[in-house]
Formats: sequence, structure tokens, C-alpha cells
Amino acid sequence: MTNTTTDSLLASAEVELRAAEHRREIARAQVAFILHTARQDGRAMLSPDEERQIGEARAQRDTARNDIAGIKTKIAELRDLEAEDADYQARARQSVPVPSRVTGDGSDDPPAISSRAIAPAYDAVARIGDEPRVYTQQTDPVGRQFLRDVARQFATQDPASTQRLARHMAEERVERVASGQLERAAGDSTTGNFAGLTVPQYLTDMYAPAVAGLRPFADVCNGHPLPAQGMALDISRITTATTAGIQVNELDLVQTQTIDDTLLTIPVQTIAGSQRMSRQAIDRGTGTEDVTMQDLMSRYATVLDSTLITQASTGLSAVATSVAFVSGSPTAALLYPKLLGAAAGVEAALLAMGSPDFVVMHSRRWYWLASQMGSTWPLINAGPWNAQAGGVVRPDSSYNSGVRGTLPIGLDVIVDNNIGTTLGAGTEDEAYVVCSRECHLWEEPNSPLYIRAEQPAALNLGVLLVVYGYIAYTFQRYAAAVQKINGTGMIAPTF
Repeated sequence: MTNTTTDSLLASAEVELRAAEHRREIARAQVAFILHTARQDGRAMLSPDEERQIGEARAQRDTARNDIAGIKTKIAELRDLEAEDADYQARARQSVPVPSRVTGDGSDDPPAISSRAIAPAYDAVARIGDEPRVYTQQTDPVGRQFLRDVARQFATQDPASTQRLARHMAEERVERVASGQLERAAGDSTTGNFAGLTVPQYLTDMYAPAVAGLRPFADVCNGHPLPAQGMALDISRITTATTAGIQVNELDLVQTQTIDDTLLTIPVQTIAGSQRMSRQAIDRGTGTEDVTMQDLMSRYATVLDSTLITQASTGLSAVATSVAFVSGSPTAALLYPKLLGAAAGVEAALLAMGSPDFVVMHSRRWYWLASQMGSTWPLINAGPWNAQAGGVVRPDSSYNSGVRGTLPIGLDVIVDNNIGTTLGAGTEDEAYVVCSRECHLWEEPNSPLYIRAEQPAALNLGVLLVVYGYIAYTFQRYAAAVQKINGTGMIAPTF
């Protein structure tokens, strides 16, 4: 009972610690954002309202620091208690040798221990040993015996199968208590949803998690800490610039133009996912909570990245300037000039404010490009590779691991399968040429956040898992700063 209580208190303390650390990071981000705004505006002094906000943020930061120190002390004390309990349990499990039977010779001397003392019967003593488990990778490598026992136990109540399964569950309980899994801390998940995980551990090591698009594009965007307050960000864009000209004659009136700006308002959006799990799935399953949390994190990352690319009105596809690629028989030689045309458009829009550095495309487009054969090559190459190559693949590159390859002009390729493949005529995808400096993404530090709540579903023996986070993004600080290649030439490729 002590160990269970200690584990629960430790889990609660760790949640408190993460929450306090999150409050501290939010306060830091708020101070940094205010100072960054003042620096961008060229102001040496903060406004009274900004000074007040910084004071409040620093007070929140100091409070969070004190909370963190106190929680860490509490965690240290709980871990010390846990260590003491573990030591007590270990000593309780130690075996003490039982003296052999003694013989007396009728003298006043203490009886001597007989060298031929009779040992207790085999079934009259407790033994500590390393007996093999019921189901092992050596004796039941693919789980056939385990599944046969499950079927027989449920269908015929076979005593031998029931006994083996009971012993297996006892072994699981012992190992999971030792590893801390027993008390670990809107769809519902029950043991029925984890039929592949309530089995011997060696059979779950190769479980297949659901695939996800993740966030290849989001990871190369220009990241910023999201301000601690507010549901919108306001950015000033200079839309009417000043002018300058040649003064033909001395004292002639010089040119003048009043500078003007337009406010760009960026909404803060919430991404969230949840799963209600039964206590049975968590307590009697192997790794079910970890698998579920990992899947929720993957869904969060996928939605974030997909939102950046496909969201109506503000997503990359919606705001990018179109470079049409129209062809009934597309080839890499026809596509490559379109990519450079888009890069030229990005540079013309930004000039000294930035230059194109990434092409974001679907994996099928990348492999189609790699499949193409050619006898002509670009006049200008940027990379240190053979001039007769149409690009290079990065060593050990894989999905969601950064740059996949580089095109001759020097543009790095990001492969992202959150790009739509049913666009245009129905089977088209798109490729985007961007300047990563102008792909702005605001996220909270240490996001997404994780909530594990037991009380709301306690009467149902449920545990609620929630993953959530706040984001804001924009590609619209400059017109035509992102461009896309689309059209009939981007239909589903054939290999």
C-alpha cells in the first residue's frame, strides 16, 4: 500500500512540476516578446503599460520558480521514501537459512549440529529461483501457445490453459510492479481496443503504431515563442513606403511620401486531442498508456503541419502565388524550370529581406523526380556534385528527419505528405518554394501540453488523457513571398 501511495504522490508532484515549469516559461516568453517588440519598433523606452506587463510577468516567473523549488524538494523526499520502501521490500524477500536438526548426547554441553541432519521436505520450504516464464520467445516465439490457451480457456474452460494463463498474469503483475507500470499514471479505449497489447511483453515489442504525417514543414519554419496572453497577434506591415528622387536644381522641393502601414491580424488557434482509457487497459495492459500518448502526440503534430499547408484562406496553399505547370506528359525537365520560376518570384518579392531556400513537396513527387532520366543538365549548379546530376540525396535521409535532398540551384527539399494529392483535376499535388525566414510559426514553449485526469471518470474506472497546444502562423508579411507549382503537370505520377 505504501508503494502505491508513493507512486501516486510522485506522479501528482511531477504533474505539478511540469505545470510550474510551464508557467515559468510562459512568463519568460512574455517578457521576451515585449522587449522584442520594442526593439523592432526602434524604441529605447518601454511604455507604461509594457512596464506593468513585464512587472507582472516577472512576478509570475518568481512565483513559478519558488513553486518549482518546493516541488523538487517534495519529489526528492518522496523518492527517498520510495527507496526506503524498496529496501524494506528487498530485505523482506531475503531467505534466512533454517538450522538443521540437532542431536543430543545426554551431556551438559549444548547439542551439536549433526553433519547428517535431515533437510526439510521439498514442499515444506520456500525457494527463490529463476524459473522460466510460461510464455517465452524461445518456447512460443510467435505466440501460438498463448493464443491457443486463450481460446481454450474461454471456449472450454480447459484447466491446464486456465492455469498457464493465471501463472502468466501473476508473472506480469510482478514485473510490472517492479518496472512501475502498474500504477502509471473524445474516444474511449478499453482492453478490447488493445487486444495486441495485453499479451506477453516480447510479443508487444514489435507493435505497429499508426502512421502519421507529422510536421516536416513546421520544423523548418521560423519559430517564435507564443505570447502568454491574447487570442490574436497583430503585425504592422508597411504597405505605403517613403520615396526618394533626384533634386534637379538646388532648393527644389524634394520628393516626399507619407509612410503608411496595414495591420496583419493573426489568430491564435487551439489544437487538441483526447482519449478516455479504462483502468483495465492501463493497469492490465502492457504499455497501453504510452502507446496512446505517443499516438496523440503524433496526431497533434500532423494536424499542426497540415493546418499550415492546407487551411483555407491562410494556409500555404491558399496564399501562395501560383506558377502553372500545364502538361499532358510531365517530365522532370519540364518541372525544373517551373521550380526556378517560383524561386525567382520569391526573391523578387523579398529582395534583401530574404531568399528562397526550401522546396516542399509530397514524397511521391520526390521519388518521381528521382526516377527521371535525362541527357541535359542545368547550366548553373550550386552544389559540389557532378555537374551531370539533377540533384543529390542527403545521406541517411528519411521522412520527417529534415532535408531529404538538394536541387542543382541549391534549394533544399522537404518531403511532406500532409500536402494534398486530390487537388486540381482530382489527382494533383503541389510543390511550394518558400523562404523559411518568412514562414512564421508561434508555439508555446514545451508544447503540446499533456493532461492526465482520473477524477472526472473515476466512477467509470476511467482515465482521461488530453493533449493540447496553441499556435499562430503567417506567410503573409510580404505579398508573393511563397509560391507554388500546380496544374495538370502535377497529376499522380507513374513510375
